[in-house]
Amino acid sequence: MFETIKKCFKIKEIRKKIWITLLLLLIFRLGCYIPVPGIEVGQFKTAIESNSFLGLLSSITGDSLQNATLFALGISPYINASIIIQLLTVGIPPLERLSKQGEEGRKKIAQITRYVTIALAIAQAIGIIVNFGIQGDAIRLETFGYFVNDPSKSIVSELGAKIIAGFFLAVVYTAGAMLVMWIGERITEYGISNGISILIFVGILSTAGLAIVDKFVDVFKGNLTSLWVLIGFVILTVVEFAAIVTVDLSERKIPVTYAKQVKGRKMYGGQTSVIPMRISGSGVMPLIFAFALISFPQMLTSLFWPESGFANWLAKWFSGSSTAWYGQLIYMVILCLLIFAFAFFYQSMQFDPDEVSRTIQQNGGTLKSIRPGKPTADYLKKISNRITLFGAIYLSLVAFIPSILSMILTGVGVPDISLLSVFSTTGILIVVSVALELDKQLESQLMMKNYKGFLK
Repeated sequence: MFETIKKCFKIKEIRKKIWITLLLLLIFRLGCYIPVPGIEVGQFKTAIESNSFLGLLSSITGDSLQNATLFALGISPYINASIIIQLLTVGIPPLERLSKQGEEGRKKIAQITRYVTIALAIAQAIGIIVNFGIQGDAIRLETFGYFVNDPSKSIVSELGAKIIAGFFLAVVYTAGAMLVMWIGERITEYGISNGISILIFVGILSTAGLAIVDKFVDVFKGNLTSLWVLIGFVILTVVEFAAIVTVDLSERKIPVTYAKQVKGRKMYGGQTSVIPMRISGSGVMPLIFAFALISFPQMLTSLFWPESGFANWLAKWFSGSSTAWYGQLIYMVILCLLIFAFAFFYQSMQFDPDEVSRTIQQNGGTLKSIRPGKPTADYLKKISNRITLFGAIYLSLVAFIPSILSMILTGVGVPDISLLSVFSTTGILIVVSVALELDKQLESQLMMKNYKGFLK
């Protein structure tokens, strides 16, 4: 990958795209450190860290959520909107027709996704501000005209100051989320690879980097426990990354033989090709879908009914951070079932055996020892289901390794396991998948620029 990057900097067009991407990422990271007036960062950070779902959300945003900065919501509203629109595209006929209208249909769906993003960003901003800001005393009402220590100097009442604060912060955080979405789209258009994936990638890496730096500081202070935690973290990360790369690059190749056809004075066909079917063809999407769906009830209760009995019941019986082993076990089983369901659902959207069989037959191709038509479609469907099953098992193992290790280490009395949460669940796959996809994009652009054509 480093050799690929080195070659890319020698080509002007690709070098320009890389610099544009780095500039936009710099703007994104600066926005993650721009403070928003009127918030007690310490109290807000404590409130966010006490909630497992919002803690994970903060790690994806590069800790900008718990620091209450301009890009506190990050790219999560856009991700949730994209997931919702993708699911609705299957069930709502007008959206399904739009998805089949080519480039114009994709533009309309993208515009609808932006509107849904605005709605989700507003709802998420209001929920966080009301529960962790206004009710949790993390907002400085003096900034908005109400002096708590001396109400006689106040310009507005306490209720008025809270309303103004909520409106102001909701507008600021919604605008920040839309600006992050704009940065991601510009990276996709003018930079390299998918901008949204790169923003998530940078957010997770920045969170991991800060956590690792903190451990190094503890080591220099003489804390040997942090040293062993760092060593274990490095070993675990290398092993997991090697396993993920191995599975991600593996594929099943189904040979296809095309018969010779004579059309006029020319002969076509007579070649052998393959249908590549990757084990992780759906990538990280089933895991993101499953985690988003299983976290939705907890997100609602955390934002609107944080101290209710239902919220406590969810935290005990239906949470990955539950203190009770049965709560974690139920959570893992349901998450596993959702991963399997979404893996097969997403594979059915990406790969249609009937359509592939029809295309092969129209071009005069056949599979070895398989008759054309329905037998070919049935064979491709059987292979696809087997590969999807192994892919779902692989996703489940990657998702549960950090949780299982966390339970084991907690049980044997290891005091500090905070680094295990850095690359938990989607984090591991996102980092590796985005890095591999970035390498493939750079290699493809290099190939296009170096290809001189048959005239030369």
